[in-house]
Amino acid sequence: MAKDVKPTRKNLMAIEDRIELSERGHDTLEQKRDGLIMEFMDILDQAQDVRSEVSENYETAQRKIDMARAMEGDVAVRGAAAALKEHPEITTQSKNIMGVVVPQIESSKVQKSLDERGYGLLGSSARIDEAADAYEQLLESIILAAEVETAMKKMLTEIETTKRRVNALEFTLLPTLYENQEYIEQKLEEQEREEIFRMKKIKAKKEEEEKEEAEEDAAVAAAETEEPEPAD
Repeated sequence: MAKDVKPTRKNLMAIEDRIELSERGHDTLEQKRDGLIMEFMDILDQAQDVRSEVSENYETAQRKIDMARAMEGDVAVRGAAAALKEHPEITTQSKNIMGVVVPQIESSKVQKSLDERGYGLLGSSARIDEAADAYEQLLESIILAAEVETAMKKMLTEIETTKRRVNALEFTLLPTLYENQEYIEQKLEEQEREEIFRMKKIKAKKEEEEKEEAEEDAAVAAAETEEPEPAD
């Protein structure tokens, strides 16, 4: 509360410095918040596209695998899957988006040629190959979705944190500082008016005393200059 602040010029200067710093911080955080929101909207658009792609690839993969099971049998499908020797590899790095560190996922050995799948051309069929292609594409889209979704969540968390800091400055700290500044300025003005009034009273009293002294001196001088009465 403002009344808890001692109304001194030193405290007024300190509060003014805090106000200036807080206002700069508020402006910087607002710019960061707006920039983060713009970046988030771009990522959100990308996430919607990726989600749609994952859904489409999943439906395609399910149709392909169902067809392969129906035509070739579960044993053939499982045998082709078990023949796989090189599994997909994933590496993660990071990138910075307006101060937010988000993951960057790189994948390798996801999509393979026929001779890289392990089961050989004679041990498979076109339907199994199509199912394998569909699931490889699905896996690629899932990896991309994981990267985008994680980035989106991190950006959203940072936006909420930045918004809370902006609101704390705008609605709590700065109003309190302004109130304290106004309170100290009013108190200092009151003290200044009281000091001026006190100095005027002292000056008036001094002038009155000087006037009285001057009158007394004049009276004494007048008495001294009076001629003495002649003796009988």
